[in-house]
Amino acid sequence: MPRAVYVLALGIFAMVTSEFAVAGLMPQMAAGLHATVPQIGYLITAFAAAMAAGGPLLTVAVMKLPPRTALLVLFAVFLAGNVLAATATGYGTMLVARIVTGVASQAFFGVALSLCARLTRPEIRGRAVAVAMNGLMLGTLLGLPLSTLIGERLGWRAAFWAVSVLAVAAAAATLAGVPRLDPAPSGGLRAEAGVFARPRLWRALATSTLVIGATFSAFSYFNPILTGLTGFSAGAVPLLLIAYGAATVVGNTVVGRLADRYTLPVLAVGLLLNALFLAGFAVLAGAPVPAVACMLGVGLVGVTMNPAMVTRVQRAGNAGPLVNTVHSSFITLGVIIGSSVGAVAIDTWGLRAPLWLGAALAATGLLTVLPELRGGGAAEGAAQGVTQGAAQGVTQGAAQDAAQEAAQDVRNPLTSALPTD
Repeated sequence: MPRAVYVLALGIFAMVTSEFAVAGLMPQMAAGLHATVPQIGYLITAFAAAMAAGGPLLTVAVMKLPPRTALLVLFAVFLAGNVLAATATGYGTMLVARIVTGVASQAFFGVALSLCARLTRPEIRGRAVAVAMNGLMLGTLLGLPLSTLIGERLGWRAAFWAVSVLAVAAAAATLAGVPRLDPAPSGGLRAEAGVFARPRLWRALATSTLVIGATFSAFSYFNPILTGLTGFSAGAVPLLLIAYGAATVVGNTVVGRLADRYTLPVLAVGLLLNALFLAGFAVLAGAPVPAVACMLGVGLVGVTMNPAMVTRVQRAGNAGPLVNTVHSSFITLGVIIGSSVGAVAIDTWGLRAPLWLGAALAATGLLTVLPELRGGGAAEGAAQGVTQGAAQGVTQGAAQDAAQEAAQDVRNPLTSALPTD
């Protein structure tokens, strides 16, 4: 695996840590910005909405740049937003800061995943995506508790300054560890956008939204469920969430190993298991041991479907930055749908409701995969991706990338030391 993929994971980790930081610092930020806790909660919604709506627009602005340059530009935008957050004296300024960082984060995901495809052979791209997306999993496992700890000990502004330092370190690693490549060959914005006329791509995007919506309808409310139904103390919940985060890292790694060869079967099995774990959690929420087992099961097969989801979308569309960013926007849409509808479900039916809702969304997601699975969609999707790649000059681009990397290896001992799988 090229070392540059691990560098991309570091960048994603920085972005995700900033995204999650607000969730762990809501009371402190409310006091510091003279706002209410619900108003601080709206910052999370604003970040997600900015990712979904603004990310693709910023991607269009940078996709003509060489990928390393595009990543550095996005780091600069992200850093500006994060510094603005650290120095904000009012709620309005903080809202603008979160919108800026949200847009930059989403565009970064798209460019990074597109670069993963260019840096690796087709047969290991799912594994490369899994490595890069471990930045997301580690953001949940480590980034959230660390930013919360820093905020509690040194103040919430210190948490944003810490993320800014992390972003600078990730940008420096990108400059040193990501090879210089020309912009990805394409037919321009019209050609990039043309793939969205394909029904297969929209089915893949719908599946991704439902996978994430199912997971976040439950995950968003694990804290009140574990304390209100399962009987755990508030002090035990962070440890349980760390265990959940560890399960996502394990699941992401396993799915990454299988995603390239068994894309649709992995998605089908993952959605089925997620539905069963969520339903089991709903039924057994009052029994601590089986409830925690079901929660960890959701960690293993929920957001960890990302490598298979990305592989399917890239085969149905292409591996370009616009497709990857729009896919990330649909994933963010799943977060918004799951968390918001889950809140309505709790108000209407109680704390078990978001678990049942998640099970229903996962079952619906399964229905978007099964027809394609029965029809041999995996093989057709792969063939379609190859055909499109030839049509858009991707083969020529891959050869160009290889030549550039070889030349870079001669000039740069660091790049020449990059291991390959």
